Amino acid sequence: MKKIFYFLTLLFALNLVAKDLVVGMELAYPPFEMSDKSGKASGISVDFLEAFAEKNGYKLVVKNIAWDGLIPALKTGKIDLIMSSMTITDERKKTVSFSIPYAQANLAILTPLNSNIQSIKDLNQKGKILALKRGSTGHLYASKNLKNATIHLFDKENAAILEVIQGKADGFFYDQLSIYRTWQKHQDTTRAILDPFQEEAEFWGIAVQKENVELKKELDEFIIQSKNDGFFDSLGEKYLKSVKDTFKEKNLQFFF
Repeated sequence: MKKIFYFLTLLFALNLVAKDLVVGMELAYPPFEMSDKSGKASGISVDFLEAFAEKNGYKLVVKNIAWDGLIPALKTGKIDLIMSSMTITDERKKTVSFSIPYAQANLAILTPLNSNIQSIKDLNQKGKILALKRGSTGHLYASKNLKNATIHLFDKENAAILEVIQGKADGFFYDQLSIYRTWQKHQDTTRAILDPFQEEAEFWGIAVQKENVELKKELDEFIIQSKNDGFFDSLGEKYLKSVKDTFKEKNLQFFF
């Protein structure tokens, strides 16, 4: 009888221990994915997943993984999900499943201050050089639509940005927030063209393994709840208030 009681007590105790939820993100995109002064993961995505984990009985574990390694890590089971400002694309959906969209973004252009670039069409010319982050949606867009330009790829966006700052490249594509913030820091050498040039906006989703239907369902439900109860709005106010106000002034669509 004592053995049975001990066994049941052990099972009960194990059930109280939260299961690890291992998320991969590249901590290089503030304020969505970043690290604080102590090196701890922080930002909008971290706050969101901490709330999700608490609601669903998980213990959140964040792994900082280089962009190109995120999907391979998910496919091999090293992580349970990816939340890293990742755009939902048909190509990525071939290997992973995505939650419903939680944010919307558009690509924008960073160009040297004295360049003659006014729109995306000006970059689709022979002799024009694009500095882009490898595997980004800017890279994918340029490969498909700007076949006359020369594309130089970099593993880090900062390296691509430096090419524009130094006048070695005519354009760098990234989301509007990154382009706007980069231009603010380098107004003496760059210009920002924030008007969207894609036919459709990009949508960010949380990636999970295709067979992990239950986790996707939990994420979808929490995203819907967070939009309805104002949680996403509160994250925007906490991390992006000045940017949100600026986007409103310029009549640009905000993330949430």
